[in-house]
Order: sequence, then C-alpha cells, then structure tokens
Amino acid sequence: MTIRPLAAGLRVVLLDIEGTTTPIAFVHEHLFPYARRHLGAWLSGHAQSPDGGDVIRALSAEHAMAVGRGDQAPPWHDDDVVESARRYALWLMDRDRKSSALKDLQGLIWEGAYQAGELRGVVFPDVAGAMARWRREGLDIVIYSSGSELAQRRLFESTADGDLTPLISHFFDTRVGPKVEADSYRAIAAALRQPVERVLFVSDAVRELAAAQDAGCHVVLSVRPGNPAEPGSDRFERVTTFAEIA
Repeated sequence: MTIRPLAAGLRVVLLDIEGTTTPIAFVHEHLFPYARRHLGAWLSGHAQSPDGGDVIRALSAEHAMAVGRGDQAPPWHDDDVVESARRYALWLMDRDRKSSALKDLQGLIWEGAYQAGELRGVVFPDVAGAMARWRREGLDIVIYSSGSELAQRRLFESTADGDLTPLISHFFDTRVGPKVEADSYRAIAAALRQPVERVLFVSDAVRELAAAQDAGCHVVLSVRPGNPAEPGSDRFERVTTFAEIA
C-alpha cells in the first residue's frame, strides 16, 4: 500500500523509533544491555555532577511517588543515594517502566558511548532516503519516542547513513505525555502549530496508533522484521518500508 501524505493534506510525518525507524533488536540487544552494564559506574562517577545530581533527585522523587501508589519498589536510603538510585533504576528497567528519570539516565549513559564510538545509531536502510525525500517535498519530520530527546538525537546523528538530525525538525519524548494517550498527540500538534489532522503518525504499537487516531491524526502501522504481531493491528493501514509513504 502507498500512502501519499501531500495528496491527503498532511504536513507532518511523526515517527516512532523502536520497530519503526530502528530495529527492535538494536534497542533490546544493544542499547538496553549497555545501559544496564554501565549503570552503577555512571551513577558513581557522576553523582556530584549537575547531570548526575539531577537524575538521582528525579529518581528519588519518582520512587517516593511509586511507593505512595503502593508499588513494591526497592527501599531508598538517603545515606546511600547512588546505590538506591542504581537499584531503583534496575527495578524500573526490569519492568519496562516508561520513567522519565530512567530515560534521562539511559540517554546520558548512551551519550558517552556514542561519543566514544562504542555505539552507533541504527536505522532501517530505507529511512535516510525517505526522510530526505519528505523534506524535499516540504514535509516536517518529527520524532516521538519514550527514549529521552537526548538519546533520540544521538541515535540519529550517528547512523551509517550519516547525521540525519538536520532532516528532523522536532524531537518529543514522554514529557509531552504518554504515547498511549490522545492528549499527547494533541499537544505535539499544538507545539508544531499544525492541526492534528495534518499529522501522520507511524508506529509499530497498536495502543499508540489508537491514541493518535483518537486525537485526530492519520495513522499507519509499521511492519518491520522482528516486530511482534499485536492483537488489533488489522484495523490499521500498514507499510513495510518508508518507500510506501510517498
């Protein structure tokens, strides 16, 4: 199936990352394990830095809210905030919680790895060419991911196809709102100063597509190698390559 954004009056291509621009395997087999391996060392080495202090305080505040909700999170000890932060971050990772503080921490860990050349961003082979074509046609390309804005930027600026960030006009993370809530997509459209009906959202996640559709966006399911089948996916138009968004 071919989706023609301009013919449909669309002006924004809003892209998920994992399973859409980037293989799920890269995230789960490289990015997440790297952050887990370096978690303790990064927190110990940066606890007194502005970034480290901000992350630890944010984790502490989230921990207090989690305990208040009744979550059985590991205890937090103010006399050892580095170890408390490490244990709580691992607890969040084990449960795939969409924690802003955790995403910031992961992004900071990955930033050092990208700068050192230990990590390079990975995108599917059709992504760079499609982005360049969309920009030539006057479409805005926007990223919305649960990963921090910093992590998003580092991924796209270090791909084998070169730095793709000049093609991307905006990056949004979950500070704009959860990806499974319609108001998040309305907020993105408002930030872009575009009517929500002019936004095409591409994702592999059915709940995200449903939320964006409820907000008034056009939506397309991304079907990529390695993406698991999800119940309800047959209700959405689908593409297997960005070449189909022409």
